[in-house]
Amino acid sequence: MLIRCISSESRKLRHSLILPACILIPVIPAIMGTFNYLQNQGILSADWYSLWTQNTLFYACLFYAPLIALYCSYLWRLEHRHNNWNMIMTAPVPVSGIFFAKLSVIILITLFTQLWMGILYILCGKLTGLPGFCPPEIVFWLIRGTLGAVPICALQLLLSMKIRSFSIPIGIALVGSIAGMMIVNMDLGLICPYSLMFLGMNSNQTEDSLSGNFLPFLAAVLIFSAIFCFASVWLLKHRDVRS
Repeated sequence: MLIRCISSESRKLRHSLILPACILIPVIPAIMGTFNYLQNQGILSADWYSLWTQNTLFYACLFYAPLIALYCSYLWRLEHRHNNWNMIMTAPVPVSGIFFAKLSVIILITLFTQLWMGILYILCGKLTGLPGFCPPEIVFWLIRGTLGAVPICALQLLLSMKIRSFSIPIGIALVGSIAGMMIVNMDLGLICPYSLMFLGMNSNQTEDSLSGNFLPFLAAVLIFSAIFCFASVWLLKHRDVRS
């Protein structure tokens, strides 16, 4: 049943603007970060690591969470129109299957976004003339950043489910990501879901900020994800069917 629900959610993305947004929007922080790196090479002398700090500074602070929010708002958009909420709530499908299908699709799109961001990072590095290849730990940081984004995916799905507006959840994600960066700078990143993507990606850092602390990070990811998933499924089960 879950596989069928995932297939149904995936079909919503066909001929949509989500995939072009997934490709085009990450280009913006890549350009901004690379330009900032080129303008400050006097103090940014760690080559690939310095380029990483600048690219992830803009990407994680201004684009990553809002992109996830965009994906989530789009997947709930159809249900919020006309009488489609009534239809989905009366369909012979468990509400948990509906939510986890949407979450699975969002995570897959987020993983693709991260892969594309990594490709852009390598391209920018070669275009700026950086020697050799990017450090291998960058790949681990990208995967870890995707893991840190799972609670955001669950939270933004919850917000987009409850808020009919397409843009308000995206604005919340933008505010949340900026606040998340500030909380990380206060060394309190594990208490905020929006901070976990910064920690996972090692955003704006040349050395691994999670060195020796991966298990607490993983625990925070699992706890926040479980809370938001449970809340979403509970609300779906107890929310009145309405148009």
